[in-house]
Amino acid sequence: MNKNPIIPFLLIIFLGVGLVFLLSGLGATDDGEEDVATEEGSEESGGGEEASSGDVDAEGIARDTCASCHGQDFSGGMGPALVGTSLAEDEFTSIVRDGQGSMPAFSADQIADEELTALYQFFSEQ
Repeated sequence: MNKNPIIPFLLIIFLGVGLVFLLSGLGATDDGEEDVATEEGSEESGGGEEASSGDVDAEGIARDTCASCHGQDFSGGMGPALVGTSLAEDEFTSIVRDGQGSMPAFSADQIADEELTALYQFFSEQ
């Protein structure tokens, strides 16, 4: 019965670490709770930088879709500044839908019409 005592010890360590990762992935951390509170509170507060058209998170869509080319603060990057846009909404919509220069076109499947309206409001109010 010469069993190696280190094997059960390592098994306990790996299971413990795995349990911690599992719990953190299920929203048991403060980060998960903050995200839920932020989403719920944004509609009620009516303040902040987040423009809303219904239940659309325009700032979140902008960060996910536009920031890589237009800058993290949307003041310009590879693409022009979007904050305080002087474009009319129909021109903004046309550029997003059809693309322009190096900007790709975004279909309604990629950015819904309601989201596009919310994006325009978000950028024009900045």
